[in-house]
Formats: sequence, C-alpha cells, structure tokens
Amino acid sequence: MRRRGLAIGIDIGGTKVAAGLVDGDGRVIAEARRSTPGQDPRKVEAVIVDLVRELSARHHVWSVGIGAAGWMDLAGSTVLFSPHLAWRNEPLRENLERLLRRRVHLVNDADGAAWAEWRFGAGIGQSRMVCVTLGTGIGGAMVMDGRLERGRFGVAGEFGHQIIMPSGQRCECGNRGCWEQYASGNALGREARELAAANSPVAQELIRAVDGDIGAITGAVVTKMALDGDQACIELLEEVGQWLGLGLANLAAALDPGMFVIGGGLSAAGDLLLEPARRSFARNLTGRGFRPAAQLELAALGPAAGMIGAADLSRIAARR
Repeated sequence: MRRRGLAIGIDIGGTKVAAGLVDGDGRVIAEARRSTPGQDPRKVEAVIVDLVRELSARHHVWSVGIGAAGWMDLAGSTVLFSPHLAWRNEPLRENLERLLRRRVHLVNDADGAAWAEWRFGAGIGQSRMVCVTLGTGIGGAMVMDGRLERGRFGVAGEFGHQIIMPSGQRCECGNRGCWEQYASGNALGREARELAAANSPVAQELIRAVDGDIGAITGAVVTKMALDGDQACIELLEEVGQWLGLGLANLAAALDPGMFVIGGGLSAAGDLLLEPARRSFARNLTGRGFRPAAQLELAALGPAAGMIGAADLSRIAARR
C-alpha cells in the first residue's frame, strides 16, 4: 500500500453520509457512515469533520474529496446548488479546510463515480467514456482524454433531462418527456404500479409480493422479482432497457464515446436491462452499419464508486 496516496472520499446523500479511506490503487481500506443530519449546512459539515477524524486517526491522509448531488464550480470549491441539502453558493471547501486543516476538493457525485470507473473500473483504458447512473433519476458524467468534461459552467452531464417524448410524462424539473421519466428506477416502479393498479392478470405475483400494497412497488422490488424469474417484471425491465438504449443512441450521436458505463441502483438488473438496451441502441444509432459503435458495459465498482472517485480527484487536486 502506498501510504502517501491515502485520501478520504465522502459521498453525501439525502439520507446518509458515507466515507471511505482510499489508497492510490482505488481500494477502500476502511469505511464509516452517519445519517444525514437534515438540511442544515453546519450540521452536515460537523458530520463530515467527525467522519474524517475517525478515518484519519491511524493514518496520514493527504486530502479529502466530497461528492454530492448538485452543481459545483469548476474550481471544486463552492457548491452552487444541491437538491438534497440547503447549499446555495456555499463555500464548502473553505469552511472544511478551516475545520480540518487539510486539503479538500468538491465533486459532483456522478463525476466522482465516472472518474472511479475510468481509473479503476469498467472504463480502464478508454480515451472517451460516458458514465450513466440509473437510480431515482438519471445522472451522468464524461471522461474525455484523461479529464472530466464538465462543460463551460461545470454543470454538464444532466443527461436525464434530454427530452425524448415531447408532451410526455411530467418531470420534476418542470419539463415533460425527459429521458429519466422512462429509463430510471422511478420509471420502472411507476410502470409496475400502473400495471398492478389495473389488476392485470400478469401482475398478480407482483401484487402478492407486496401484500396488496401497490404503493410499495418500487424499481428495486421489480428488479428483484425479475432476477427471480417473474415474467411480467422481466418485460417491464425490457421496456426500460429499450428507452435506455434510445437515449444512449442520442448521446452517441452528440458525444461519440468509445464506451458507455451503466451504473446506479437499476444496473443491478444486469443483462435483463443491458441486453434490450444494446438492441435498442443498435437499432437507433445514427449511421448504424457505417460507423464504429460504443460498447455498453455495466459499472464495476458498485456503490463505492462515488467515494473512490472523490478521494482520487482530491488527491490529484492536492498534488497540483
């Protein structure tokens, strides 16, 4: 283990704050977590400080990387906006460096996960890689020629809000027909609930699985039942996979990566999701048959990707 390369990565979610001590090869050698203390920025800072002190008690740590949903400035110092927390133009790096007396770097959580997959996971060796995370919505990030491509203002990667169905499902962003309304975990759960609410004969096993409480049907429930062989749930996943492939074909037309890495909670469905996505991608790709096509691969690092990427990016920023 290269002790000089140790860094701490922290992944801040709406319900929990997870931290990992990460070595220079992307291995998590210690972990700790706490509940997210509401939306108070000062209380969140206190939890971060507590986690860093716990993980650094027996190790020399170079730097700390903070990953969270939201928009960070290009310098990795200020949270411009976070949907889960009350951060609005929050100078988080300055605040934490004062409290911790060590280097801190901020990253968007999807950027952190993509960087980890490129450095240590499914995207190793790729010159141009796009990571798409499927969860409640759809997040994304791009690594192009060895660097994160974040756009002019640092807010690139909002792939889930490309409109693929004008006048379609209403999205939380205010628009209609956004990709994430058709190819996310939330979309899978919604479609399954609608099928169950219609009391369809093919949904009876699904209804029994939640003891008749249709509101308890989520994307995770459908995914588990599909993996266990339930045909209705397999078909629901296939529909989501078709929408996924369509959106990826749109991204390929604009970005032309060599690989799409698919992560997030919905990726647990594996080939039940990825195979229909590959077929849809091939069917909708612009110039199909006359151009090289990107690979579609599952992410390799699982839920730890965000903290691994945040730690590694903080290490690089500290060296610079």
